[in-house]
Amino acid sequence: MPQVVRSRNGALHGPSPVPPLPHRFRSLADREAVEVLHRAARVLVASLPALTDRLVEALYAQEPAYRAAIDSDRAEVWQEVHHSLRHNVGSLIQPREFRESAHRTSRWIGEIRAEQGVPLDAVLHAFRMGGAMVWQDLVDETARRDPDDIRLLVHVAADVWNFVDEHCGVVADAYRQAERRLSWRRENRQRLMVAALLDGTARIADLAEAAEMLGLPEQGRYAVLAVAVGPRGPGPAARTPVVLPAAHPGATALWHPGPDAEFAILPLTGPPGELSELAAALDVPAGTRAGIGSAVEGLAALGDARRLAETALRACPASGGTVLLDEHLPDALVVSSPALAGALADRVLGPLDRLDPADRDVIVETLTAWLDADGSAQRAGARLYCHRNTVLNRLRRFEQLTGRCLTRPRDAVEVSLALAARRLLGT
Repeated sequence: MPQVVRSRNGALHGPSPVPPLPHRFRSLADREAVEVLHRAARVLVASLPALTDRLVEALYAQEPAYRAAIDSDRAEVWQEVHHSLRHNVGSLIQPREFRESAHRTSRWIGEIRAEQGVPLDAVLHAFRMGGAMVWQDLVDETARRDPDDIRLLVHVAADVWNFVDEHCGVVADAYRQAERRLSWRRENRQRLMVAALLDGTARIADLAEAAEMLGLPEQGRYAVLAVAVGPRGPGPAARTPVVLPAAHPGATALWHPGPDAEFAILPLTGPPGELSELAAALDVPAGTRAGIGSAVEGLAALGDARRLAETALRACPASGGTVLLDEHLPDALVVSSPALAGALADRVLGPLDRLDPADRDVIVETLTAWLDADGSAQRAGARLYCHRNTVLNRLRRFEQLTGRCLTRPRDAVEVSLALAARRLLGT
């Protein structure tokens, strides 16, 4: 309920910095109007509890957003309305004394209603309902005492409604400030919760709260997407421009920034091949590296999911692309133990380093093509635009230089892992 008479009334009782214009009748009417207003306002102050009862009942009947609060604690709402009416009706009689306290009350109401989630439109409607009820009671009391005095109230009507609007502005400003604070706290709390889940430091006791806060099932299936971030320029960094397919439940994924990568929690609800479909449909800009970890069960396992996504990201080529961990497990083994992978690469491919770099690169390229072609010299030759015999000759030369036999499964596995180490680790 807002304060309902502006300081104009106070100005009528004190010196004016500018000499008044010679409109004697208007000045007299204003003074008489203030006297009429004061008489009616004193009656309202005496009957404030009854006025409060009527306003609370009117709010319950006409403003649905207030019904839950009134049903929950009618006494608390009654005290709030009574407090507001006392300060604001008091401002009719002593505007200077009550102005600041009335503003504080309006700000307080705006803040607590924002915290309670009552819509701003409903709060402003409640204030205007209070202003209308106070004005009607002033008119009714004046008419009861002396109907001829009603005409004098016209001189203060504009002030009354200007102050209703003024306090609506005070309430709206306080409401929006509180809403911004609440939004920041909510976002910060969510950000901290997501960080704890991805770090694996969230407490088991907090998982139910996290599920409710984030709108995610506590026992659902999840995967994590990691996207490498490029150099950050001055100012706030924009999110890595990776677009999830709109039809996938993960399209509403929760993103979380990190120093070297950004992470997205992907809720999974589809069949086992869902991650493969998601990886294929992921819109990754050229040169951007992205990795998707294996699926895990429950929010408690998101720390493991993040580490798996980071492993997939490390297995992604420097040129960019998307790596689904489940489809690149040998590469994941290599990047998971860089020191051992480097030692294996030196042991298997080290003899090639004594060759001319161009000659060495030809042999490595041929080996890679042959392995990618599942050991078919014919298909490898087609990829390299050379005859199959050329492929076989290069492979035999490799065997001679390294002492490896590509038809021996153990040697073939070692060669494949060594090539992955050179490609991914640059060893």
